[in-house]
Amino acid sequence: GNVSFSCLEPQAVPVTFLSSSSYLALPGTAGQDEVFVSFQFRTWNKEGLLLSSKLHQSSAGFLLYLSDGRVKINLHKTGRVLSDIAAGAGLNNGQWHSVSLSVKRNRISVRVDNDVTSSAHASIPLQIYSGDVFYFGGCPSSGNISECNTSFGGFQGCMRLISIGNRAVDMISVQQNGFGNFSDLQIDLCGITDRCLPNYCEHGGECSQSWNSFHCNCANTGYKGATCHYPIYEQSCEAYKHRGNTSGFYNIDSDGSGPLGPFLVYCNMTDATWTIIQHNSTNLTRVKSANRENPHTVFFKYSASLDQLQATINLADHCEQELAYYCKKSRLLDKTDGMPLSWWIGRTNETHTYWGGSLPAVQKCACGLEGSCIDSQHYCNCDADRDEWTNDTGFLSYKDHLPVTEIVITDTDRPNSEVAYKLGPLLCHGDRTFWNSASFNTETSYLHFPTFHGELSADVSFFFKTTASSGVFLENLGIQDFIRIELHSPSEVVFSFDVGNGPSEVVVQSRNSLNDNQWHYVKAERNVKEASLQIDQLPQRSHSAPPDGHIRLQLNSQLFVGGTASRQKGFLGCIRSLQLNGMALDLEERAKITPGVEPGCPGHCSSYGNLCHNGGKCREKYSGFSCDCTFSAYAGPFCKKGKHISAYFWTGTSVTYNFQEYYTLAKNSSSHASSFYADMTLTREAITFSFRTMRTPSLLLYVSSFYKEYLSVILTRNGDLQIRYKLDSHQDPDVFSISFKNMADGQLQHVKINREEEMLFVEVNQNERMKFILSSGTEFNAIKSLTLGKILENSDVDEETMKANSQGFIGCLSSVQFNHIAPLKAALHHSSSAPVIVKGRFTESNCGTLTGADSTSSETTHSFADHSGPIDEGKPLANAIRSDSAIIGGVIAVVIFILLCITAIAIRIYKKKGIYSKNEAKGSENEDSAESALKSELSMQNTANENQKEYFF
Repeated sequence: GNVSFSCLEPQAVPVTFLSSSSYLALPGTAGQDEVFVSFQFRTWNKEGLLLSSKLHQSSAGFLLYLSDGRVKINLHKTGRVLSDIAAGAGLNNGQWHSVSLSVKRNRISVRVDNDVTSSAHASIPLQIYSGDVFYFGGCPSSGNISECNTSFGGFQGCMRLISIGNRAVDMISVQQNGFGNFSDLQIDLCGITDRCLPNYCEHGGECSQSWNSFHCNCANTGYKGATCHYPIYEQSCEAYKHRGNTSGFYNIDSDGSGPLGPFLVYCNMTDATWTIIQHNSTNLTRVKSANRENPHTVFFKYSASLDQLQATINLADHCEQELAYYCKKSRLLDKTDGMPLSWWIGRTNETHTYWGGSLPAVQKCACGLEGSCIDSQHYCNCDADRDEWTNDTGFLSYKDHLPVTEIVITDTDRPNSEVAYKLGPLLCHGDRTFWNSASFNTETSYLHFPTFHGELSADVSFFFKTTASSGVFLENLGIQDFIRIELHSPSEVVFSFDVGNGPSEVVVQSRNSLNDNQWHYVKAERNVKEASLQIDQLPQRSHSAPPDGHIRLQLNSQLFVGGTASRQKGFLGCIRSLQLNGMALDLEERAKITPGVEPGCPGHCSSYGNLCHNGGKCREKYSGFSCDCTFSAYAGPFCKKGKHISAYFWTGTSVTYNFQEYYTLAKNSSSHASSFYADMTLTREAITFSFRTMRTPSLLLYVSSFYKEYLSVILTRNGDLQIRYKLDSHQDPDVFSISFKNMADGQLQHVKINREEEMLFVEVNQNERMKFILSSGTEFNAIKSLTLGKILENSDVDEETMKANSQGFIGCLSSVQFNHIAPLKAALHHSSSAPVIVKGRFTESNCGTLTGADSTSSETTHSFADHSGPIDEGKPLANAIRSDSAIIGGVIAVVIFILLCITAIAIRIYKKKGIYSKNEAKGSENEDSAESALKSELSMQNTANENQKEYFF
């Protein structure tokens, strides 16, 4: 007979519900005691009516609908819900899902995707009889059909394979008006649009959509905006500093809205803002038994990718990385064949044989350039190949080669041959783009740059300052499309554009004038979702993108900055830090060859910032600059004026300035923190202060370290100034005394202390500068805090410092400065924001400005005399007798003290001579790390080689 060797599947004719007013009405068989309906649907909307029907000869009805992506069935009667059950989840994902509804007698059930686990059942207190019409997707707008009056609106999406009572519905017949009724449907086509394919959410944003639009979830991406395009983090530490942030850990995004993501760095906000990027091997490493066949190779992995590092380095004014390289009978270069024995590899995977402090393409060390190597026949200290420790340590600062990614060492396989090295973090400062600026001097002058053509998004950000009331900042044109940002009035900025569907604009108005010669920030963005504009810290204004516009910008002309192509009224003033889609435009370089435009702006800090002294900060102004002396101990236009901050310290007063205020928190939360502070080392200090007191012994200043190293400046019992450096926790402190006068005489004393590695220079009261040499070390590691007055925490200090600290300091301290830190100013004027802790009575005073004849009044006002007991003015004779006795006793005490000092110094010299054998006997008992062991060896070597020792009496 007539046999076809195939099985024809039922034809699936989809139908599209185009709007919330669409519906499909299909007849049913009224009065049956069961209802069975099944169909498939596809949608992006979380809400929508799928099916509704009124029961036969009853005021009851049921609704099958989507709510939050789940299918729910609602059986109601005269406004009262009899049953409400749900099945499935996430059904608004744009995929096809099947639903079957079964109502029989007093039981109702719904199943989703033929999955038993995605089904729901319920018993109802009502006998069900089917109605005569089933409404799919919605209901007619005319008439009163109560079962369709819902709060969640009609269904938007597609349906297919509709079946009523196990009979498939022929949608072609419905289309030909064979039966049923419909409105605003598209039959035989599923017209749903996948708005997340392609995905317009950038930087890993998650796309979700409804019928009309899509949404980007930007959580944990580091970006914001309608399409996750704009970065939430600054591009550099310099930008954070400009916002007023203090030192700490920050995420930076070096390429802005470009493809590279943000990463964590430490921003050290000093005069030059340093960006510190750590790697995975910060400890000192000692190498033996390495040769060319079996080299020692170490790879360094940073807290950012090489692309992120390159973007950061390119953005910076200067970058450097310290490579400490110690050697003993180990060479860097084999002079016989000219081949390197050790080398390092940089970011571009190129091998380099120059070392810290030297220059690229020169196979030398710093001593080779300076002509100071220990053997003049070689260009590196290590190449002298001596059987003692030496080093070729210095900073690598050629940006194109940084950071160091690998070190290879091969010459440590001979007897007594060894190398120790330590690579510091990558350090960069400055932001080449942040202050890049141009001054537009005529209304017809402009700069031009490449266009936005073909971009999905266009974001523009810049700073401007002007006295003009209007002018065009920038303009980009196409055949029909355009983008323009302009100052429309003194208090209004307009972002206008046309992307093929007519001109639109976003307007931001400011309550204050924008032509006030101050810097103002502008950020504008146009993407496929919206256009937005923000001025300074005013609320952002945005408009949704009109429909049917171009997805990609069709702008084929040059980008004009500061003017227009038609030479209409341009911008008069200054524009700086102009960035387009995360790329900085070099305004200064282009302005050099453009008439009417000058590179830079008047008062640019990059040119005149060095005029701000003593920690003063340069602040841009329209016609010049100013020095912000807030965090300096000095005042005046250049932070050089000598009217200093002074304070009076009472019994028990303590002022502690914490250099590493973030240490505890950061160490517990980030491995970068501990590695950073472990590497924070000072090799030089600049300390200035003035004081006035009549109390001895006294503690003037104390600087502590996490490594039990310290610096203390004290007055001894006889009024000598004494500086005590302990830069090696395993040795006694270096002690330097200045004893030409009693400095506790109530007069104002001025002290300057400068250390450069082992060299110490002290100047008192502008007398001749004295020079001392440290023997305990040159590195002050992991400094913790600076204390004035009295040390309150437990400190491992020497006996003399403890005696001086027993009563702390009572008197006047003035103009205290440690490097760039002014602790008195921080404590008195910025105690709420600065990392400073004040204990006890502490008052600001003018005691630091009083000299000579004024000292008596100073003593009266602030009680510099010893008030341990009452003063009895009625017994002058007894006081005189006691005074004579005190003088005699004082003379005897001085003689005894001198004899004790001579004895102590003799003992110390004897101990120094025996330190080598003593340390040799101890072995490695006191070594807790490779670094401390190397320090100990270097100390022993220096002691053994020492022919004479100089002591200052």
